[in-house]
Amino acid sequence: MQEKEIGKITHYYGHLSVGIIQLCDTLRLGDNIRLKSHSSDFTQSVDSMQIEHANVSEAKAGDSIGIKVASKVHPGDKVFKVTV
Repeated sequence: MQEKEIGKITHYYGHLSVGIIQLCDTLRLGDNIRLKSHSSDFTQSVDSMQIEHANVSEAKAGDSIGIKVASKVHPGDKVFKVTV
């Protein structure tokens, strides 16, 4: 299994369970990501993502996206793309 850092969490909306990720690489629906910080570490699939409240199937470096997250995340948490 390989991991590549693709971004960082910039904000978390707890009432929606949505994390905002500032990307430094591309991300597509169906990709598996790992969110890692000092207090949490979990892997999940990207089932949906939005840019400015519009659903998108792919995002590129420089985009700021919102995704549903399985657990609480914090600003500064690292986001990795996981490939088998």
